Amino acid sequence: MPLPDRSAAPGRVAMVSVHTSPLDRPGTGDAGGMNVYVLEVARRLARAGTAVDLFTRTTSASQPDVVDVEPGIVVRHVAAGPYEGLSKEELPGQLCAFAAGMMRVAAHAPRGYYDLVHSHYWLSGQVGWLAADRWNVPLVHTMHTMARVKNLHLAAGDEPEPRGREIGEAQVVEAADRLVANTEREARELVDLYGADPERVAVAEPGVDLEVFTPGDGRAARRRLALGEDAVLLLFVGRIQPLKAPDVLIRAAAELVRRDPSLRDRLVVGVLGGASGAGVRTPMGLDALAESLGIGDALRVVPPVDRATLADWYRAADVVAVPSHSESFGLVAVEAQACGTPVVAADVGGLPTAVGDAGLLVDGHGTGPWADALGRVVTDADLRASLSARAVEHARGFGWDRTADRLLEVYRAATDRPKDVSIHDAERLSGIPWAVIP
Repeated sequence: MPLPDRSAAPGRVAMVSVHTSPLDRPGTGDAGGMNVYVLEVARRLARAGTAVDLFTRTTSASQPDVVDVEPGIVVRHVAAGPYEGLSKEELPGQLCAFAAGMMRVAAHAPRGYYDLVHSHYWLSGQVGWLAADRWNVPLVHTMHTMARVKNLHLAAGDEPEPRGREIGEAQVVEAADRLVANTEREARELVDLYGADPERVAVAEPGVDLEVFTPGDGRAARRRLALGEDAVLLLFVGRIQPLKAPDVLIRAAAELVRRDPSLRDRLVVGVLGGASGAGVRTPMGLDALAESLGIGDALRVVPPVDRATLADWYRAADVVAVPSHSESFGLVAVEAQACGTPVVAADVGGLPTAVGDAGLLVDGHGTGPWADALGRVVTDADLRASLSARAVEHARGFGWDRTADRLLEVYRAATDRPKDVSIHDAERLSGIPWAVIP
């Protein structure tokens, strides 16, 4: 049966985020930049006239089946396995249950209710592949992170991503009508590492909420956060796991104190976030690390906070460090810059795009180079002021409306292409049966 004409923007998109809910607070569990991306993009799409149903796994008995977020956005919780206690690594065994739940929801909707499926992360891509095939609509997929990229940049002591994930990602890359990359670098990785068709890869850079993350009075922010007005605040924001490397900041901070003992009484090393992934299975021991380096009393580990409070932390900071070993984009960097805070980031993944020429990039994760870069920002007031001004200007180019507009272009391109891929063509797609999930 031929597809109906969908050359205009789709009326309704089914977004899939299996392993983490867009309603979860970033920094908790597996929630991070992807959660922000999914919800913020959904908001802009809905305001532009494309309704979004967000499918995610139920993780608590108290969660309602349906949450109306705002006009045009519905979050649908799908029961798939035990509500609590399942790690992300255990979720491949629940993809069939999740897909069945999505099918049950769609069974109550009119024919042609969804115009397109947009999946986020490889687990969702496996489910989205089935849903798009069943509904005979295009599949758009965003990786967010990729196993082959992460395995090339493993942190010391971190666990490599399993081969089963690589296989699953390769299948989704082949099946998707369009692939969305966060940066040009990620687009090249999809082509070089996964053999993606360059004609089906598009770039839609993530954004930042420019109404929440704005420059402000740093002294007032410090008072609200109970920080000394003369404190030297080095800030890390993100999930606490080896991949994100908060230990790099702590080691560099200790080196700064060794070089300049006068910093000791004013130093505050802020770590905002919760343990995630390998950081849950094997806690990183940041408190013990700081104690062993002689700066235990300078470390403040703070659980994830709401966005308004997060903006205050950015404004209060002298510098925000993003020392990740792998990063598809780096929303934290852009959020901090939107608040006028200088950023020092690892020269990996999408961070050069996120930071631009408005921050400092560090090659590698050695303590010396990181202390050098952080020290330059902390001790050079002119450099700090210059980076702050450039940061605000740079961040203005990353509004979420821009991201949504680009996605609508991708959606239109996907719906213009005849749908000719069936789930029964799985062996043709990758040479491996689609149901092979570790």
